[in-house]
Amino acid sequence: MNTTTDPTGPIGATLVDLRSDTVTRPTAAMYERMATAPLGDDGLDGDPTARALESTAAALLGKEAALYVPSATMANLLAILAQAGRQELVLAEAASHIYVTERGAGALTGTFYEGIAGVEGAMDLERLGDALAPGRYKLRTGVVCMESSHNNAGGTVLPLSHMRAVFEASKRVGAGVHLDGARLLNAAVALGVPAADITAFTDTVSLCLSKGLSAPMGAVLAGSAVTIERARSLRKMLGGSQRQVGIVAAAGLVAVESMVARLADDHAAARRLAQGIGRVPGLATNAPQTNIVQVDVSATGIDAAQWERELKGRGVLVRPWGRQRLRCVTHRHVGEREVELALAAFAAVAANPARGMQDPPGAAA
Repeated sequence: MNTTTDPTGPIGATLVDLRSDTVTRPTAAMYERMATAPLGDDGLDGDPTARALESTAAALLGKEAALYVPSATMANLLAILAQAGRQELVLAEAASHIYVTERGAGALTGTFYEGIAGVEGAMDLERLGDALAPGRYKLRTGVVCMESSHNNAGGTVLPLSHMRAVFEASKRVGAGVHLDGARLLNAAVALGVPAADITAFTDTVSLCLSKGLSAPMGAVLAGSAVTIERARSLRKMLGGSQRQVGIVAAAGLVAVESMVARLADDHAAARRLAQGIGRVPGLATNAPQTNIVQVDVSATGIDAAQWERELKGRGVLVRPWGRQRLRCVTHRHVGEREVELALAAFAAVAANPARGMQDPPGAAA
């Protein structure tokens, strides 16, 4: 098992970290590219490595241009700032990350966020149509936001037919369409299509580089050349100018060039994990489409917070996702051995939830 002695492995002595795919470490190839990256001042005449990443990402996402930013949250904010005017509506699926976690940005954008109820991350199209319809005293919709894969829905992937319907309904009223694609490439791998087939039904799209793709930080926002040029100016206003950013953009280049196909391994690990947990008495899971497993613990008599503590005592880290649900995310540091260790921990907690083991499974006797 990788430890802190391996710079490309997970941090610390925990046997299995399922809290998020953001815990991934840079690969050896990323460190090598970072050490030799051409650098410049991205706030002045530009950083050549950042520009190379932007060009590569734009091509991957089927857009004219792209912008490298510190986080996917900033990318989503820039997309809204660039496409929605003050006192306009931002529509998003009611359980989406943009609506649940990021709508405080309304204080900066001057926009009003409205959640549209959906199923498995897909907005109800009739409700969306009602929200888009013009009416007396109704605010105009500036941008409609989708999310795929959908975090709170357990990594579900939006069907392309649904995305087309949302895009066409939005265009009929002149609204922009943004895709929160933090895990877009997981969605593309799950659908078996190029990312550009998904983004064809969007005006802008964000992509996180520091989740399953294993880059240490950063995201890209892609769209038309005009929109991205506006976003570049807005990035400076938000304090997002980055100097010799090529050091980390180099890792992002490796991420988009060579880390996409392996996401299928994470999806397979998630399926094995879900199937195994589902065999533990009292536990139920979603059927993961990508790399997120949601575990319903309501039938076990202990809540998610206690499950988190008990699993941690056995060397497995997870996140409570509400009072009766856990979220487990697979990534490149979770292979067959880690799945088996996690399953042993889940079974042990279910069998004896109050005792808590001092030694994690697999530790030396």
